Amino acid sequence: MADASVLEVAVVSAERLLWQGQATSIVAKTPEGEIGILPGHEPVLALLVEGPLRIEATDGSKMLVAVHGGFFSVDSDKVNVITEVAELAEDIDLERAQAALARAQQVAADDQDAAALRRAETRITVAGAAKGLR
Repeated sequence: MADASVLEVAVVSAERLLWQGQATSIVAKTPEGEIGILPGHEPVLALLVEGPLRIEATDGSKMLVAVHGGFFSVDSDKVNVITEVAELAEDIDLERAQAALARAQQVAADDQDAAALRRAETRITVAGAAKGLR
């Protein structure tokens, strides 16, 4: 039987399982705003939008994941984060992300380029914030 004071979490992208383990809390960005999940949370199924996913593991470590859309579900202290594209903060090359942001800002006139701009901003936010966690 699972410990009632922890969340069993899996973060999965189309490419791979990014992280799996126990956490004390998760914060995700939905179309309605940020949602925080703690053990004992009621069941939820929600869309994710471009933004950082924050996880506090049971060992006290904190991690950030750049999430580029998807959804998550919460049921019986099990959290599944399913996303087409996601990156752990430590996997993001900050210089490349800053260059991508500069390119996206130059051509952000149409919706497709606006999406590239949001992706670049999310990656920089996650990579930069992660440096402060180390």
